[in-house]
Amino acid sequence: MILIADSGSTKTAWGLWDGGRLVGSVKTAGINPYYQEEADIATTIGGELVPALGGVMVDRVYFYGAGCAFEEKNRQVARAINRFIPAPVEVASDLMAAARALCGDRPGIACILGTGSNSCLYDGRRIVEQVSPLGFILGDEGSGAVLGKLFVGDCLKRQLPEALAREFMERYELTPALLLDRVYKRPFPNRFLASLSPFIHEHLSEPSVYRMVYESFRSFFIRNVRMYTGYQAYEVGFVGSVAYHYQEVLRAAASSVGVGVGAIMREPMDALARYHQ
Repeated sequence: MILIADSGSTKTAWGLWDGGRLVGSVKTAGINPYYQEEADIATTIGGELVPALGGVMVDRVYFYGAGCAFEEKNRQVARAINRFIPAPVEVASDLMAAARALCGDRPGIACILGTGSNSCLYDGRRIVEQVSPLGFILGDEGSGAVLGKLFVGDCLKRQLPEALAREFMERYELTPALLLDRVYKRPFPNRFLASLSPFIHEHLSEPSVYRMVYESFRSFFIRNVRMYTGYQAYEVGFVGSVAYHYQEVLRAAASSVGVGVGAIMREPMDALARYHQ
């Protein structure tokens, strides 16, 4: 029995697999050791995951997550899990999850477009090149957080049609002061900004909104994908809710800068289960 976790800053999806068959699944709060202490992670594991497992014996855990790019951070996650589940734990980045899910044992360029964005060149076994995503303040082009940031900025600077800006403020019960408070003073502004993505997607027919999304995706390809050695020779695949829901705009932006897009997965879980079997 293996337990696979696909964790982002917003949520963690857990799948319990027995011989390639999914026998249980649960979603918990996001786990990111870059932002959270070991005790906070353990609270999520003990309070949200363990009760859902119902005492099932787990033989091995594969945890893939945002913020899991450094050994010490990975050990924190493993220790938090081992407080409740006495099984070997392998912790790797969400980028490795994307690479294994999209490419398996073949080389390719694997990308994530969700709350944040990321990318890498994968040789079929290891990540051999990576352009740093830099987070939603300095980078994360094309991510839900950046789309939200751009949309909020355009709204407050009156770059959107007045009716659209008013609809947005009323839908989310916001004022300019509340918006600034959510972004600058409250925890996890990236999650808040990314939560605006459904509204943005709903209004893609508005030219200013489409242009904003399209240019952000173009920026992702120019500043990330085209930086990889020989990028033209590789298929570029995507994992993540933003890539999945905006895939028509994403493919159009890719074509405009000479990049070919292959598979787009909303979540990598099923492909990861096949990989580990």
